[in-house]
Parts: sequence; C-alpha cells; structure tokens
Amino acid sequence: MSVGTSGAQSALRAHEVRSAPAPRHAGPADLPELGIDPDDLPDGLVIADERGRVICFNAAAARITATPAAEALGHHLERALPLEDLEGRRWWQLTDPYGGLTIRVGQPERNLLLPGGREVLVTARYVRVRPTGPVRRVVVSLRDTEGRRRTERSHAELIATVAHELRSPLTSVKGFTATLLAKWERFTDDQKKLMLETVDADANRVTRLIAELLDISRIDSGRLEVRRQPVDIGAAVGRHIQAYVASGQSADRFLLRIGQPLPDLWADPDKVDQVLSNLLENAVRHGEGTVTIDVEPAPSPREGEDVCTSVTVSDEGPGIPEESMNRVFTRFWRGSKRGGTGLGLYIVKGIVEAHGGTITVGRAPEGGAQFRFTLPVGTPAYLQ
Repeated sequence: MSVGTSGAQSALRAHEVRSAPAPRHAGPADLPELGIDPDDLPDGLVIADERGRVICFNAAAARITATPAAEALGHHLERALPLEDLEGRRWWQLTDPYGGLTIRVGQPERNLLLPGGREVLVTARYVRVRPTGPVRRVVVSLRDTEGRRRTERSHAELIATVAHELRSPLTSVKGFTATLLAKWERFTDDQKKLMLETVDADANRVTRLIAELLDISRIDSGRLEVRRQPVDIGAAVGRHIQAYVASGQSADRFLLRIGQPLPDLWADPDKVDQVLSNLLENAVRHGEGTVTIDVEPAPSPREGEDVCTSVTVSDEGPGIPEESMNRVFTRFWRGSKRGGTGLGLYIVKGIVEAHGGTITVGRAPEGGAQFRFTLPVGTPAYLQ
C-alpha cells in the first residue's frame, strides 16, 4: 500500500475515534479530515463504510477501473468493485471482510481481475475502532499493473539478450575444446595455438558479459559501490589511446587535449576506466575520422562546488539521429549498427551518476557523436 493511502487510513481512523459520525455517502471533497484530497493520491483509493457502502472513490480508482465515481459512490463494495481472483472466484465473497475472524487487519497485495480481465494490484485494510471489534471501514488501494509489466518485459528482454550473447562464445568454446581433446595429435602447433586463442577470446567475452550483468544488478538496486581515490584522468585517457595504438590503430586517429589546471579528482579508477573504455570503443568502432578527447575543468552543476572535471569524446562519423538521442542511455540501445549487448551506455550512465556526475550526448562540431560526462572533484567526507 502506498504511503499516501496509509496516511489517509490513519487520519480517517483518528477522526472516527473522536467523533464516530453517522454513516453517510460522501465523495472525496467531503473528507477534509484526511488532510489531503484523495484525488491527489497516485494510487486508487476506495473506502467502504461499516455496511459495505462505498463512501470514497478517488480519481485514480475511476481511471484504473474505468468506472465513474458517481456510479460507485453509495453502492455496495462488491458491486462498485467487482473483483475476481485468477481462478475466477468472486473476491469479496471469498474474503468476507465484514465477517470471519475479528483479528484480521486486511489483505496483502495481490493480483486480481476486473470485469473484462484487466489485471490490478489490490491491497485492503480493515479499520476497527478497537482490536477485534467490528469493521468500521474497508480501505482498498488499487494499482495499475502496467509499470510492473514493463519491468517484467525488460527483465525478459535482458534474459533473452544474455542467452543469445552467451550461446555464441560458449558454442565456440565447447566446439574447439571437444575437437582438441578428441583429435589433439592431428593438429599442428600453430593450429592448436589458433584454437586456444579463440577459446581464450570467447572466454573473455563471457567474462565481460557476466561483469555487465553484475553492474546492471547493482545499478538497478542502488548498490553500485564507488571506491574513491585520486585519479589522473588525463593519464587514464592516455593509457586507453596507447592500447588502441598498440592493437593496430593509427596514432593520428586520436587527439587528446587537456585543459590546465585540472582540479584534483577523487573517483573510482576502475569504474572511470570502464566509462572511458566504453566511450572510446564506441567512437572507434562506430565513428569515423579523428576521435577527439577533451579533458578540462568545468563549472559544477552541484551546489557548493565551484568546479568539476569534464571529459568530452567526439568523432567525425554520421552521429546519432536526433530522434534516438533520448534513448541512447537506455538498455539494449544499439543505434543503426547491430552488435554487442546494448548495455554499455546504460552502465556508463549508472557509473557516472553513482559518482554524483552527469552525462549527455549530442552532435560534435564535425558532425559525429559527442559524449560529455562530468565528475565532481570534492574530497571524500571521510578525508575532510
């Protein structure tokens, strides 16, 4: 049950104990003692009196049930809110809120069905003037299931993506290892080395995917830990550029510009490396021309801080379509080119925000994609 609904119940119960008014039909505007207009509550709120007659049916309840409040007020709860469980049983007859054990305080949240098969989440609270006394009010909270369904679809899509991404490298690993074990003597040393290198690369791919899944789990649950220490962001970018040059990229492909003086940056070096790796890989793989990296001090958007560190990665490729820019940091966004899990930028955004920073995407002066992230530079509280 939502906090707002719980507060409404408490206020209603206190009012009943003080004055115990005679039952009457009332709409939301007739319940000033609640301290809030029930129509302002985000969840559906339905209140029935001691006879089971509906005395409150707020705007959210009307929207969720597609029943106008005027058609519900004054009618019995079972008629105004005809709920069934997933097995087709009439819910109010099954639970009998006004009868049965007098120690019952309500019903926990569960999925129930409205006429037509629409699913809603329902929580009920039984209000009594005294423990084990008769039920004076039944307070029902309703929630639409669409938000939960979106989450479930996202989880299902994540599972499908992971299964697809794991299948290819694991099939390769299994095939090469089985072949080597069965026919080891038939292969030359160069052939064995090539197969083992392929197995090693695919194993690294699986390891990276598992690391991404762990990062997503920590980001979604708010448990992503940031271990701050001094970070030389310019040197970190330089190491990534050197790694690309060592792997065959031309040194002329990269332009690193560092503005001085840079403030001292306290951040998690491993996670900063993860952000830089992802942004540079996107620029090299999907962009064209020179990849420009600008590292410079910038005004801080955070109150109480004068400056932060800004890193901008730009390329000269086709860029990101305007209509796609608001989806770049969502799960599974891959742009026009397929490949990868589409989770990298989602993780990048989570890491930057876990540091208290911001990240944006736009169009570079040369027409390509431009990613810019800022990190606060303040010394951790435990060192101040």
